Amino acid sequence: MRVTSKGQVTIPRDLRELAGIEPNSEVVFTIEDGRLVVEPKGRARESAERARLDRFVQTLDRLEGSGDPSLDADAVMAMTRDRDQ
Repeated sequence: MRVTSKGQVTIPRDLRELAGIEPNSEVVFTIEDGRLVVEPKGRARESAERARLDRFVQTLDRLEGSGDPSLDADAVMAMTRDRDQ
């Protein structure tokens, strides 16, 4: 597949159908892991939300086991309430 001098490409019909890209619909371009991704506009939002959730879960996984088990909820609340401002 070639890119024209205007940066245009033709998405083959089979791929458009598989991706749910209808004629005259809007698409969104994103870069994911160094790849160019084209999605229908509505689906791109869902993908972005899923990616954000995945990053959050990864952060929680990294934090697992890093807390102080001797602190209970009341102690944590006291520390956050009583800190100097």
